[in-house]
This record gives sequence, structure tokens and C-alpha cells, in this order.
Amino acid sequence: MAKSFYRYVRDAWKNPDKTYVRELRQQRLQEWRRDNSVTRVERPTRIDRARSLGYKAKEGIIVVRARVRRGSRRKPRYIRGRRTKRMGMRKITAKKSLQLIAEERTSRKYVNMEVLNSYWVGEDGKHIWYEVILVDPHHPVIKSDSRLNWICNIRGRAERGLTSAGRKSKGQRGRGKGTEKTRPSIGAHLGKRG
Repeated sequence: MAKSFYRYVRDAWKNPDKTYVRELRQQRLQEWRRDNSVTRVERPTRIDRARSLGYKAKEGIIVVRARVRRGSRRKPRYIRGRRTKRMGMRKITAKKSLQLIAEERTSRKYVNMEVLNSYWVGEDGKHIWYEVILVDPHHPVIKSDSRLNWICNIRGRAERGLTSAGRKSKGQRGRGKGTEKTRPSIGAHLGKRG
């Protein structure tokens, strides 16, 4: 059976250091570092991944590249007496993933749009880049699309952790046995409902 064009692109992005993606990425990262942290792009960098996550080249859908600083959280150093081990300086990791943070920042900048999904496009020692697919729920083309008009009735997907990255952070990717304590949320299960 013959491979499709998208399959070749996907295979190349699976091993970016061994394929043509390496040269492309090195050139692009130099430009991306000079861009703003949230930048709208004309077309997706990874067309195969974008299409699989719901992207369509039609009105009402845009793609935005978001940059997030890598690593764990930073914290000011204690001035008073504590031994180094007890300062709580190292290994302060966020419960949110960097991908979810990128989605939330994008959602805050594009207020009238809803986050559909996002995917990784590159990283260096300091930053990581994601491309976020945004949908305008008020656009007539989206309202008439039977596969996308479900998003017209939902607000704040990224902020409420309803995207794929958000559900992963909440431990809700799986269903059934072993996931009893994650729904409706971990906080609700522990009795922290406020």
C-alpha cells in the first residue's frame, strides 16, 4: 500500500535529527527567537499533526506559535537561615505542562477564539515552541461545519483544562479502572470543593 504525503511528513518529524527537519528547524529557530512570544502564522509548520488535531484551511481557523520558557519554576532565594536542602529552591515543578501554559497564554491574547488543540514544533536550551490551533466560534463558516460547530457552545477550553494537554495534566486521558479518583477532578474527590 502506498504511503500518503502526510505519512512521509509524519515519519520525518518522528526523527527530526536524522531527516531534513533538522536543517529546517535550525534555520527557523533563529527567526522564532526574534519573534514575539505569541505569533500568528500563515500556515502550520507540521501539516500532518495539525490536520490530525482538527485543523482545516478555512475561514474561522488560525494557527498561532507560542513560546514558553523551559525548565521548572523559579523562586527567589531565602535570605534567612536554612540549610540548602530545606530551602525549597530546586525541583519546584508545576502541575501544568508547558504545553498547557502555551495554550492558556494564546487563549488570553486571542480572546474571541477557542483553543482546539496544540502540538510541539521545536525547542532549544531555553525555550520550547508549540503551535496552537484556534477556532472562532462566532464565525458563520464554523457554525455551519457539522464537525466543528460543537465548539460554538463551549467557552474557556484552555483555562478549564478541557483540551488534550489539560486533560493529561488532570490525569483524565484514561477511562475505567484506575482513574476513579480523577473525575470530576482530583480536588473534588479529596473533598476540597470550595
